[in-house]
Amino acid sequence: MSQMLEIGRLLRAGTSGFVAGCHVSQLEAPSFGALVRAPLGNDYQVYGLIYDIHIDDDGLVRQLVTAEGVDETIIADNRQNRNVPIEMSVLSVGYGEQGSIRHLLPPRPPLSLDVIYLCSPEELCEFTAAGRFGYFRHILRARDLPTGELLAAHVGQAAEAHRAAGNTSWMEAATQELIVLLRDDYPTLMSVLSALGDAVSPADFGDSTAFSG
Repeated sequence: MSQMLEIGRLLRAGTSGFVAGCHVSQLEAPSFGALVRAPLGNDYQVYGLIYDIHIDDDGLVRQLVTAEGVDETIIADNRQNRNVPIEMSVLSVGYGEQGSIRHLLPPRPPLSLDVIYLCSPEELCEFTAAGRFGYFRHILRARDLPTGELLAAHVGQAAEAHRAAGNTSWMEAATQELIVLLRDDYPTLMSVLSALGDAVSPADFGDSTAFSG
């Protein structure tokens, strides 16, 4: 297995999602739509998708924003040594237990200060290949999220990982499943397909006809 990449620690959590905090130096690794996991011991871990990265201000930032001629070293120091963590909001999409991955809400959430890891391409392939895209329903029912963009970002990252692993059919299967799930919700379907078309490389589709007719 590739080296585990720690991206933060848990601030707060519920069954449907959690929020992790990270230092600015850790921000280069996670991205919108990335799959992350929180190991809780006893071979149990919670998986989730990053759907928001939030940077709050603090008292010093408020002062620097309105100041004139702020030295670049002061700005760099504030970014590197800020006391307020960068927050990543994560939607729970499944869990792993005793070597099996389930696309269900986790029986229990991670705990405060649990370490959050970015899933490797191998782990991304393993999670997305388990079952029949059951985790899509967690994304589609979260109406307060940017559903189309989140799906596009995630599917694009997963398709790239699968293609690198030699599986060129995953993207088409995922798109066809989304079409089936959203067949009675035309506006959402068009939003999702439009976002996918903007975010995904044509190479991810191969000879797929998922976007035709």
